[in-house]
Amino acid sequence: MIRLSLATALLASVSLAACDAQDPEQSAPTARTAPATNPVQAGGTGPLSAQSIESAAWSPTRPAQPASTRTGSAAPTAPGDEGAPAANATPPRPDIIRAQILLDRARFSPGAIDGLGGQNTEQAVAAFEQANDLPVDGQLDEQVFARLTQNAGAVTTTYTISAADVAGPFVATIPTDLAAQGELTALSYRTPLEMLAERFHVTEGLLTALNPGVDFARAGQAILVPAVADQPLPAAVTRIEVSKGEGSLRAFGADGTLLAFYPATVGSSARPAPTGRLTVVGVANEPDYTYDPDRVSYDRGDKKVVVPAGPNNPVGSVWIELSRDTYGIHGTPEPSKIAKTASSGCVRLTNWSAEQLAKAVKPGVEVIFS
Repeated sequence: MIRLSLATALLASVSLAACDAQDPEQSAPTARTAPATNPVQAGGTGPLSAQSIESAAWSPTRPAQPASTRTGSAAPTAPGDEGAPAANATPPRPDIIRAQILLDRARFSPGAIDGLGGQNTEQAVAAFEQANDLPVDGQLDEQVFARLTQNAGAVTTTYTISAADVAGPFVATIPTDLAAQGELTALSYRTPLEMLAERFHVTEGLLTALNPGVDFARAGQAILVPAVADQPLPAAVTRIEVSKGEGSLRAFGADGTLLAFYPATVGSSARPAPTGRLTVVGVANEPDYTYDPDRVSYDRGDKKVVVPAGPNNPVGSVWIELSRDTYGIHGTPEPSKIAKTASSGCVRLTNWSAEQLAKAVKPGVEVIFS
């Protein structure tokens, strides 16, 4: 059941027919397991130093960006191995890291910062170009790089892992079976590495590459992280536009100003998102997820299951209820897959993007699907 108080715009529970816990058109994955803790201590600077990123400049002689693809960055070798990129994976590039951080700070999100580029980055660049009256081609060229880096300041910073960061609780293995998820007390982060990666809008693989040899489960270590800004949007959102073809969400203010651009997973051919105009009904922070076989047809069992809240909940850390029954805008347990896999009709963002958007909307905000 959906329990909504319009006065507080909070949902206590989310019962979904349009948003399945598993991507359609995909076979069932194995359980997501925390990668083994690296016992080696920090000490080396690695190939991605703060200096190399801060001084990175666009150059036509640099290797070309990865071609546009829904798979974007290199996939981990197995579920839960995001912290250990494959040896033959394309290495992150300092200039792309710098550009992605600046796009993120300017509220043109490239999704999870990975230093690889790809379609999410190209679409963020195109939105940035359009907003800044630059020729729109989605390419990170000299003109775009100059505009991004103008008076930008440092794009990296040092963060010291705290005792609270490593205290948990963590859930080392997240089962894919909904009934098994329902047996857990919370869908918490798997590891401190996963938590820190989301906090700084970065993939686990890149955070590991930035800090070679670091044991992220040990408090007191200083790590290099993107200097992202978790700040509210500059104005209230009065209109949201969701592009199914592009795989994106744009948020606008009352004067028509573009406030934010986010990559989004929007439906699938099997379970498409709606077309037309809906409205925001309310917001639920840390929602649980209710699978009700009387309302859905996903072959996920014949018993009702309530999956507890947490960042690895099927709808992530926040749910924005829409005026069509069971549809919403929400977070995700796997931010690196945003706009690279299918959804079940709803609009899926990274947790940090969904949280930022949720704080800026009120009931009645128009949501246009096209």
